[in-house]
Amino acid sequence: MAIVVEQTIPFSKSDLDLENPSRWNSLLPLIRPSIVQAQSPKGHTILLDRNLAKSPYIQVAAVGRSGNFSSHLLSEKNVAAIVTEQGGAGILTAQDIQHTLQSSGFSLSQGLVIARIARETRIEPLQEDILEIRVEDELRLDHILALLNHATESAKTSMHQTAELLKSFLKTVTTSTAVLQTATNEDKPIILYGHGSASYESAKHALQTDLKRAMKAHVAQDKNVTSSVHYSDINGLSQLENNILSLEIASFLGKSIHEQNISYRITNSAIINHTAQARGWSISTCAIPQHLLSPQPQPTGSLETDQPTTQSTSSSPKLTSKIPFQDAAVRQRIVNGCNKVVESEPTITEYDTIVGDGDCGFTLRDGSKETLRFLSDRDLSALPQALTDLVAKLEVDMGGTSGALYCIFLSSLAQALHTAASVPAALVAAKDNLLRFTRARPGDRTCLDCLIPFVETLASAGDVEQALRAAEDGVERTKNLEAKLGRSSYLDEAATKGVPDPGAYGLLKLLEGLCNQCII
Repeated sequence: MAIVVEQTIPFSKSDLDLENPSRWNSLLPLIRPSIVQAQSPKGHTILLDRNLAKSPYIQVAAVGRSGNFSSHLLSEKNVAAIVTEQGGAGILTAQDIQHTLQSSGFSLSQGLVIARIARETRIEPLQEDILEIRVEDELRLDHILALLNHATESAKTSMHQTAELLKSFLKTVTTSTAVLQTATNEDKPIILYGHGSASYESAKHALQTDLKRAMKAHVAQDKNVTSSVHYSDINGLSQLENNILSLEIASFLGKSIHEQNISYRITNSAIINHTAQARGWSISTCAIPQHLLSPQPQPTGSLETDQPTTQSTSSSPKLTSKIPFQDAAVRQRIVNGCNKVVESEPTITEYDTIVGDGDCGFTLRDGSKETLRFLSDRDLSALPQALTDLVAKLEVDMGGTSGALYCIFLSSLAQALHTAASVPAALVAAKDNLLRFTRARPGDRTCLDCLIPFVETLASAGDVEQALRAAEDGVERTKNLEAKLGRSSYLDEAATKGVPDPGAYGLLKLLEGLCNQCII
């Protein structure tokens, strides 16, 4: 599991100006055109989602703090009213929100739930058809909004059942926050928790430790209970990293914990924290009766097989291969490939400055340098094990979507080399496994426009030069493709036309170097 440690938000705090309530009141309607501004009787600005005016369910209002609303309000479609400021003549009450909704034509026939960030935590039935729940931070608020959105149909139309759901949340909720640090302790990275810091072997290892701590209170729950796990990434993990994080959580929960399987539902959001200047995650867990929250289906696969993926120890089994590898030949090929990427960094950076964040070249360069350092004293005749150990290092040091893609592919390749009859067959297996973890496909203007033609041509034709030509053609095609994923997808097509995808170009340079000496 690869997660970049340092914050990569492309705008400064002053540029974002998210602590200015009027900023949110202007941004949210632009992002979701169905949102309009309304005024409470006391002059407070309330944002209303017109799409929910005739909702058959209990209406939901969220009252937060300026600059601290998360992505949940952009993704969840069950929040009818949003309050980002506390200005106006006096305190904004539940009755004020109710009046504003009713006067704007919103149906409140099923009732109204208000989720508010406050100094104290409590739930309060204000009248028969209004319920207010107060929590202390954005993580818990996000979790509540997710619960209300994914509740059963009966819970969404019953104030009694909704109250039961929210009371279960307050009774059982536990939270944990982990922030990844750039510092190390005995060559191991450090993670910062609320109660102190600790070293960890990999991001996956840290996540599992965090989950064990968060789930400890729920493992003995009744079988008719759904464990609700809500995670918020801190400072913007990529969509791919979030998907991996979600799958790792699902895989963890799906395993037997204290000799019982846990029924669960996973939700997520993103929170920006400019004070931390680092990335990580927060996890909130609670136990909800299944008649109020049904569990989700378990995933059909996990990121890894039963083989270990962390660095081997003297007591752990090592991955072997049916394919004979010579250390010198493998080493020369890797050195050629990594050096080619390092030499190409200025060009990759130039392309990514035009169509992306400008960091792709640095990410690939640093990953290549780290690969050379790490493998310098490894036995590359045992290539599957060397790759497995390398991934454990790169998933900490090589960040962003590129880091996640490379780590998934290399981990899958190591596993495939353990059983495959040839390198091309192993590459095909690794490619197929990678496609399970990303929505990107050929034509989406990503590094897969280079990888997939290379792998498939090598497997079908058995010719390295022909495979390289196919990869080159794939990269060339990205010059005229509209970006559908990643940062480039936010740009006008004219801005990317004529410029190859930086990730695809960088991978092509790596493949060109690797193919200077063939080990197939």
